[in-house]
Amino acid sequence: MSLNVDSAVVAFTFKGGMLPMTVMELSSADPEQIRQQLAGKFSQSPAFFQHTPVVLSVEKLDEPHLALERICAVCRDHKLLPVAVRGGTEPVRQSAWALGLGWFPPVAEGRARVLESVGSSPVQEVVREEPVSESEAPTLATRLYRGTVRSGQQVSASDGDLVVIGAVNAGAEVLAAGSIHVYGALRGRALAGIHGNTQAGIYCRELEAELLSVAGNYKRSEDIDAQLLGRPAEVHFTKEQLEIKPLG
Repeated sequence: MSLNVDSAVVAFTFKGGMLPMTVMELSSADPEQIRQQLAGKFSQSPAFFQHTPVVLSVEKLDEPHLALERICAVCRDHKLLPVAVRGGTEPVRQSAWALGLGWFPPVAEGRARVLESVGSSPVQEVVREEPVSESEAPTLATRLYRGTVRSGQQVSASDGDLVVIGAVNAGAEVLAAGSIHVYGALRGRALAGIHGNTQAGIYCRELEAELLSVAGNYKRSEDIDAQLLGRPAEVHFTKEQLEIKPLG
């Protein structure tokens, strides 16, 4: 009989990773006000509200006894899944833990990531940092990637543009601080302007994307005009919304 204890099966491993996460920054602690706005957002963009995990940022609130459980219930009623809270006092942190949520400390001043709103509102929608105007946008380096970005793979250019000489398969993800250029089919997820650069864009030879984002403003595949699919396309953030049009 063998007693080899070294042959035990490893059940899991811990790994660090960079996952795009929606942050819902609250500027009101009133659950009913949040409910009313979420209802309006849901009618405008139901595809966004598909069991999307969110981090609730309470850094702008001065509410030592925040009605966190009610706010989480409002989110779940609209198919958003709170997974953690960022900021707040010690009672807020204890409430988050009691509800089975994670807790993050406030981000450093000037680095706060907010959610893009459509008009002024207490709740905002998708992750991005403070917007960078065209005159303030820094000169960005370019990363060149040759080959296919395969399912489950992530390729990023955290300091500049990303150029992919190949395709981006379904289930793959490309991210860039600047613009993204795909010289092939774009079937996965593409997130440009990840640090808030609203002047960034996405350009591809064949549009079949699962998700598109510029400076945190998202569109999913079901929100893309079917007439643009399978064709060269470009994506920009203009007039407070994501615009997709034929390239050329």
